[in-house]
Amino acid sequence: MNEQELLFLGLLKAGPKHGYEIKRLLKDTLMPFISLDIKSIYYPLKKMEEKGLIAKYAGREGNFPEKHIYSLTPKGEKRFDSILNESFLTIKRPYFNIDLSLYFLPYAKPQIAKRRFRARVLFLRRIKRELAALKKNLKPEIKHLGVILEHNIDLVQAEIKSISRLIKAIL
Repeated sequence: MNEQELLFLGLLKAGPKHGYEIKRLLKDTLMPFISLDIKSIYYPLKKMEEKGLIAKYAGREGNFPEKHIYSLTPKGEKRFDSILNESFLTIKRPYFNIDLSLYFLPYAKPQIAKRRFRARVLFLRRIKRELAALKKNLKPEIKHLGVILEHNIDLVQAEIKSISRLIKAIL
């Protein structure tokens, strides 16, 4: 599954958009919810245009400069449906940045490790509160993103539980 294709085709599924509008949606709406590292939107859009998944045309609004507008093609609609349905069954092991450190835990000084783990739990609790606040304050037009926030809250809670268990084991 190509996550960038899913992202861009999904954004265009709602209707044609110009590059700035796509950038704004990514930054303002989606970045808190996805972990894709997107340096530029234009390279992936160009690749999808070459594949025939999207069409690009010039458009103008009022006296503003001409902009490139992107829209889905019928082939892009089919590809979006395909990768969206595939994505529901795609399971990748989640990677937490602490996993590598835990591998080398026997080499850590127990007192320092305990302090760091306690600090991590405090940080995770703060993240959990921030996610809950985000969920509570979602704008009506993006209420459906609450599902993502609930999922992330569950993951953070699971890590808090795991790290707390680890702290007790180190005692």
